This record gives sequence, C-alpha cells and structure tokens, in this order.
Amino acid sequence: MNQDQVKQNVAKYAAEFVTGGMTVGIGTGSTAYHLLIALTERMKQGLQFRGVPTSSQTLQQATQLGIPMIDLDEAKQIDIAIDGADEISPELNLIKGGGGAFLQEKMVAFAADKFIVIGDESKIVERLGKFPLPVEVVPYGIKRMMRHIETLGCRHVSVRKRNNEIFITDHGHYILDCHFNSITDPNALNARLKEIPGVVENGLFIQITATAFIGYADGTVKEMRRSLT
Repeated sequence: MNQDQVKQNVAKYAAEFVTGGMTVGIGTGSTAYHLLIALTERMKQGLQFRGVPTSSQTLQQATQLGIPMIDLDEAKQIDIAIDGADEISPELNLIKGGGGAFLQEKMVAFAADKFIVIGDESKIVERLGKFPLPVEVVPYGIKRMMRHIETLGCRHVSVRKRNNEIFITDHGHYILDCHFNSITDPNALNARLKEIPGVVENGLFIQITATAFIGYADGTVKEMRRSLT
C-alpha cells in the first residue's frame, strides 16, 4: 500500500468504532477526509449518527457527503472524536495543526468522551518536535510574540503562508510555525506558550488521546493506548 491507501485503510478501521446514535467529532485533513468517506459508506448500510466538525472545511466536505452535522454548542455529549496528527509520541502526545484547524480540533477532542487519533506509521516519533509546532495568535503584536517564542528554545519562527499570502484561520487568526527540532518537555512548553499574551492556542495535544490507530504498508492496523497510571 502507498501512504494514501494506508490512510484510507486506517480511517475505515476507525469508522467501525462509530455506532448508531453517536455524536462524533470529526477532524480536518487528508486522513480525516478518508474517515468521512468511510462513515458515508457505513451510512449507506444504515448507520445513523451526527458529526461535530473541527473546521469549515470539514463541515463543507461532510455536508456534501450528506452527513448530518451540528455545532459544538449544540452537542450535549460527544461520544467519540477521531482525527489525524502530524506527530505521535509513544506517550500518545501529539503535534497537530498542519491543516491549520487545531484550535477547534483541540476543543472538540477535549469535549469528547474519547479521543482517537489515526495515522500512518510515518507519524510515530520518539520525541515530538521535528514537525514545526503551530501556534495560533492574534495578528496584533506578532513580531513581539515571535521573539518571545524564540526565547523558549525555538530556533526559527515563521508566519504561515499559502499561495504567498498569510494564512488566516477560521477565527481570523494567524499561525506561527515554530521549529524546535526536539521538544523535551511538552507540558512545560505548552504552559510557557499559554503565558504569552496574544497566543490563542498551540498544536500540542497532551494527555488528551486515549487511543491511536496506526496503519502500515502491509495493510495491518495496530492500536496504541495511553496508560492511565
């Protein structure tokens, strides 16, 4: 299997954990889109559920596929949330945000009774940080925020752009891509980033993930579970 086929396979595997009547948080990105497709196929077999989107992109994709969606505030309970990740550590801590939707992704994951991350084997790392850590910020005072982040051990900070224009999130914010190379203490870094005025959220998902489903090129899917002790 190539990487896209592995994503399809692990998304289909995760979709089997959605049962009738559930409210499901649905992530953003290429792997999450494969999840939408898998859930659509299950709907054709009679599965009934509602989704909570993590971005305008996911909402649009799900609506086009005929998946009923509700807003986070409408959901009295989110039974399960399923999303991809850019990096997954052995402790099931994550870096997310390559797609730019990590603020809502984290809100939905936090609200869910259970959060499952899905990905291919390339996402597994011994230590977080090779993938640039995204930090969502307000536009005002952005240069000062960049300098503050550099004092935390970040070797380079850049404002995310797409098509040579500054990328703007669903909530009108900018994203700083922060290159740390290696994050030795995710908890401490998360706390320090949150102390900086103007920082809205960052892409560190710490002790939120219950289970990870990892797809491999041979077609197998392996489960990783976070220890609660």
